[in-house]
Amino acid sequence: MKRILLTGITGQLGRELQQTLAPLGEVIGVDRQTWDLAQSEKIGQLITEVNPDLIVNAAAYTAVDKAETEIELVHAINGTAPTIMAEAAQKIGATLIQISTDYVFDGRKNTPYTEEDIPNPINAYGQSKLLGEQGVQHNCDRYIILRTSWVYGIHGKGNFVKTMLRLGAEREELRVVFDQVGTPTWTGDIARVIASLGQQILCAPPHGSSVVGIYHFTNSGAISWYDFAIAIFEEAQLLGFPLKVQRVVPITTAEYPTPATRPAYSVLSSQKISAVLGSHPPYWRNQLRQMLKQLYYQKVR
Repeated sequence: MKRILLTGITGQLGRELQQTLAPLGEVIGVDRQTWDLAQSEKIGQLITEVNPDLIVNAAAYTAVDKAETEIELVHAINGTAPTIMAEAAQKIGATLIQISTDYVFDGRKNTPYTEEDIPNPINAYGQSKLLGEQGVQHNCDRYIILRTSWVYGIHGKGNFVKTMLRLGAEREELRVVFDQVGTPTWTGDIARVIASLGQQILCAPPHGSSVVGIYHFTNSGAISWYDFAIAIFEEAQLLGFPLKVQRVVPITTAEYPTPATRPAYSVLSSQKISAVLGSHPPYWRNQLRQMLKQLYYQKVR
């Protein structure tokens, strides 16, 4: 039976991946308590002990604003740790799937970013994720870097959807930026795509996987955070979520200053991965509706 090492099992994506990867083999899951990625000396040791055929790194430091003042820690988790994983994977002949982000780009384009576009991160989080990408590319022959964006799901402590639902239940008015554009992406879809890529990798002949490289995957469509908030409340209201919010006010990024600068436009093109998978990503609003249904029925059970 194939062995799959999955990091970040308590996170919103890791929880989904435990289910989608299970049919592919034995999934050995680790979290921050059992395997602290900030402690680099333990990373290679565990990989050698587990001896997996596939490593899926769903663990990351994702506090974008906090990262501006915790440079050493964010670089250790997002940059150094994946590099060490790549070195260890290379030694045992395993494939590494590294999750990355739209924030490796500066947001100056006005058309979707492709895998050929040159990264230029404008915040510490994006810089750390790019370091991780480079470490994987330079130290492992068999890798997939999967960039995604605006991730949300029913698991994990917090994401934009859960934050809006919480604030929408507490306040009558919310202010949300309208001049940052991207694509919300449901963890359920990301997990299914990773499982599909993983299956191709594990079924390929030794040293013969044709799917290695960098890929972009998001749900389809492009909206602002303001548009996303409006959609969340519209869909949540139809389902019966308790909401007090009456108004969502569009504001500029300048009106909502944050420690970390965000790209104004970070839409990713999924054309390359669509060709590999033989299907196009589902539309973001349809998937938001599915996630909210899961969350609602989870709460009422």
